[in-house]
Amino acid sequence: MTQSAETTQPPIKVLLADDQALLRSAFRVLVDSEPDMEVVGEAADGAQAVELAGATGADVVLMDIRMPGTDGLAATRMISADPALAAVRVVMLTTFEVDEYVV
Repeated sequence: MTQSAETTQPPIKVLLADDQALLRSAFRVLVDSEPDMEVVGEAADGAQAVELAGATGADVVLMDIRMPGTDGLAATRMISADPALAAVRVVMLTTFEVDEYVV
């Protein structure tokens, strides 16, 4: 990104959704190291991710697939179905090598 683009564009607002606090911390370090991105919230489960996606005005959700309660797939469906969250993009994350999680 050019210097002029950095000064005219607001940062990309990122919501982190993972049940493991250590992974959320690692992703926070990565996102915070980018000048054009900022972490606007952290969720430990899918239901909290859906709530925070709207409350924080997130542009992007980095979403773990497997979480307790509402998992990442269900949370992504809820975000996609909500007209108020139509602009929110979800990037699914997993450490599992199982083809059934490919969407």
